[in-house]
Amino acid sequence: MRSAIESRVSRRKFEKEAIADWEKENIISLINQLNEVSGLTMTFIENGSSAFGKLRKSYGLFTNVRSIILMKGKKDDKDLKEKVGYYGEDLVLAITDLGLGTCWVGGTFDKDELTIDSGEELACVVAVGKVAAPSFTEKILRSATHRKVKSMEERITSDQPLPQWVQNGMKAVLFAPSAKNTQKVMFKYENNILSAQIADDYSMDMIDLGIAKKHFDIEAGGKFEFGNGGIFHLK
Repeated sequence: MRSAIESRVSRRKFEKEAIADWEKENIISLINQLNEVSGLTMTFIENGSSAFGKLRKSYGLFTNVRSIILMKGKKDDKDLKEKVGYYGEDLVLAITDLGLGTCWVGGTFDKDELTIDSGEELACVVAVGKVAAPSFTEKILRSATHRKVKSMEERITSDQPLPQWVQNGMKAVLFAPSAKNTQKVMFKYENNILSAQIADDYSMDMIDLGIAKKHFDIEAGGKFEFGNGGIFHLK
């Protein structure tokens, strides 16, 4: 399993030191590549601290946020949020490989401090920065939101024993981050067809679906179709 899938955890406290130029260049290069493939318009902001400067928005959960990535795309892209999750998680895992910390942020930031084109939609942001040992607040948050990781049996239904490639993919899914750690994405393997779906009754749900599909694809060796209930295709 790709090491970043297992090692990456959300980080909300960052060092005051800005990321290095070479790290920034790597991130921007990755963003450009993923935008080209996906049609998204993700953008790296070297100093987006103003979006986290007001306590009423961040609730004091974040410290020293500086660099952020605007996770956005065209308003008329019907798969926008799912693509943000799918390609954004590719980016987050690559940033983890650089030794930096990240956090998917859905609502606890001030959108009014960020500028996007009129034809675009900002789905969320990803905070990026250098990290040290987890803070006390981070430990408390992690304890509160990660009380239970659902088992594979709780995340997939099947009409037959799961083949090894499905088991491999599902093991990676169990490490996928989700809003409020709800782990809502469900998989179904019936008549030798694998699909993934989510209730889609919360603003971050389709992003979570994209993230879970990316984890599965990496480990199983194939690709999910976009869409709620999308089908997986082995390579």
